[in-house]
Amino acid sequence: MKVLDLRCTHGHGFEGWFASSEDFETQLASGLVECPVCGDTAIVKLLSAPRLNLGNVRAPKEAAAVAPVAAASNVPADPSPEARWMRAVREVLAKTEDVGERFADEARKMHYGETPERGIRGQATPEQTEALLDEGIPVMALPIPAALKETLQ
Repeated sequence: MKVLDLRCTHGHGFEGWFASSEDFETQLASGLVECPVCGDTAIVKLLSAPRLNLGNVRAPKEAAAVAPVAAASNVPADPSPEARWMRAVREVLAKTEDVGERFADEARKMHYGETPERGIRGQATPEQTEALLDEGIPVMALPIPAALKETLQ
């Protein structure tokens, strides 16, 4: 199993697991490797140090004292910007209703009091978005990574 450090053209770093280097190259050439944050398929492999399993070598006392504290909490002390972004997108997905292509119509209905206000998300063309903003209806583009649109296995 090869664990590779990867990065998209937008600077999002992530890890990829592949059966071999050839498997990575094949998937990359087929466009199957994509950034989990933005969906970009222009991926580059970063240089990384190999992991060495040195058996019974013990960590210094200072590192050993800090390790149990870090392991006790399953949340990293300082998550990466990508991790924070993914967490925020997941929260938006969990707390909003997907109205699909009816987004502009639903946003107008809520703005003009025809339906109760609620959190919605969906698709709108650039023209529809501009028209909503001109009417004073606040909207924001939120690119949702393809990986979050599907059930993870």
